[in-house]
Amino acid sequence: MQQNTWRDLKLSLERPYKNDNGEPIPTLLDITPEGEFIYESKDPPSKALGENLKRVFLERGLDFFDRIRDSGKSYHDELPQARSDNVQPVAEGDEELSSKIMTPEELLKMRMELAQELSQPVSVIQSLMPPAPASSTSEPKPPPKLSTTIVTKPPPISSIKAFNAQLTISSKDLALRNAADVFKAAADGMDRSRVKGEKYWVDALKIRRANWGLIPAPLPFGAPTGKGADRTSKDFLISFGLEESLPMFKRRAVGRMPTIADAPDAGILVFPQLSHLRLCVSLSFTDITTGNPVSAQNILDEADYSTIDGSLRTAQQEVIEQEIFSFLVKEASNLPTATARVSERLIVLDAAHGMSLKFELVNAHTVSSIRGNRSTEDPFVVGKCDLIFYALHVLLIRAHGHLKRRRLGNTGTTTSSQGSQTETSLLQPILDMLQYEAFCLRLKAEVDAAVGALRHAGVATTFRCDPVGDTGVNLLKFLSDDQYKKLGGDMVLRIQDQHTLRMTMTSPAAMTVHLAQATIAIHTIPQFGRLLADELERCLLLQICELGDRLCGSANATWFVDFGRCVGKWEGCAL
Repeated sequence: MQQNTWRDLKLSLERPYKNDNGEPIPTLLDITPEGEFIYESKDPPSKALGENLKRVFLERGLDFFDRIRDSGKSYHDELPQARSDNVQPVAEGDEELSSKIMTPEELLKMRMELAQELSQPVSVIQSLMPPAPASSTSEPKPPPKLSTTIVTKPPPISSIKAFNAQLTISSKDLALRNAADVFKAAADGMDRSRVKGEKYWVDALKIRRANWGLIPAPLPFGAPTGKGADRTSKDFLISFGLEESLPMFKRRAVGRMPTIADAPDAGILVFPQLSHLRLCVSLSFTDITTGNPVSAQNILDEADYSTIDGSLRTAQQEVIEQEIFSFLVKEASNLPTATARVSERLIVLDAAHGMSLKFELVNAHTVSSIRGNRSTEDPFVVGKCDLIFYALHVLLIRAHGHLKRRRLGNTGTTTSSQGSQTETSLLQPILDMLQYEAFCLRLKAEVDAAVGALRHAGVATTFRCDPVGDTGVNLLKFLSDDQYKKLGGDMVLRIQDQHTLRMTMTSPAAMTVHLAQATIAIHTIPQFGRLLADELERCLLLQICELGDRLCGSANATWFVDFGRCVGKWEGCAL
């Protein structure tokens, strides 16, 4: 089988010293920013010889030749003795002849002495003689005794030449590119670390200026903690939790500024314990007037992570809402006036008759989608959900204040567990407001029906309803102060500008009717309906009696009300 000749080809890996045109390759020293190549300059042989001679005098001294002449020794006297051993022995007849012949060392010594003696006369003659004119034609040099032969290297094969060129160029380019990439990566890393270091402390100053809490960061894993070790923290954390929050939520309310080890998309601040859950409050009930179902929920603000202050406020809001939800879960199982269904992220309460209150933890990233489906909701009901949402924050601060007073020992008297639970409750005041609202609406519906019937019958009637009779300051104290635990209002019904029926309400569902002859406490709506019907009937009968007295005054008639009936008597007649 025929063998491939190219397999026997051996490639030399020595450094090339000539290019393709046979010219010597200069040594590259540097490349300017403009792309100009700077090569190593080649000095002429005369300059190299001058440098070498200069080195002789610098290394051996200026009196080098004088010392050799005065000592009588030659520069070559210290040659190895082996050179003398190789000399052939001479005959006795030739000893006299060889003694008369001067050795090269003696000739060198003689030449050096002559050079020293003739140097001064030659310099004097050269200074006195005029310079010789340059001859226009150069004399032909005598033919050399030894002729030279120029041997040319055969041109290489084109494929091998191309392969050698590619191998050389590619290896150099690859090495340069790798080196450039290494230096560029190192420079970029140093610049990134510098920029991040500057940004780190600038952000720290901004956080401190905004009055956010800075706490020392724990020591890194494996740091020495023994006696004499440096336990100084080299970093700090951002604490944005409330002062009296539970330890579990204080640990969640911790953030830090990103470092070089974090991912590039880590954001302005890093919150390792944040779960990104928001509290959503929903109300569902049936409208009394129309009978249609109504549902709405509170408006959640979108998360703002574009600034440092916005990121901290968003994270703090999420932690506070999760703490509120934990309080609601604890209180939902001990409610005296409502039933509850509790799950991991959902609480459903039957707050009042036909009204459902729902608390849910939703993902913070879905807030924008929830806000987009609110076009059909009643703004009044949405405002009510917002009121509940922000009232929970106020009640949480009130509970924290109670815990702080109890911790500092300023409560004065020891309260029972039930009283403490009532003081620090978050859910019960909200339920009291909703139940009181539903109670007042049902009372107003009963009275409106009676007033409508009286006006249809032609009886002049005036009705005024004021469910919340306190001022705005006292209404806020209902949420912020432990002493204000009730909401109250009144309703006044006046018939024919003579008979007045006054009713006072108290949260959550208590009512007192003030009559001329008595004061009656009402606990249910049917009881109030029967009492209202009886009072209206009595008022109408009294109106009939007054009318009878005016019409039958000449007949000496007597009109009175007996057992719910109007009785009129005069001579020989009874009605």
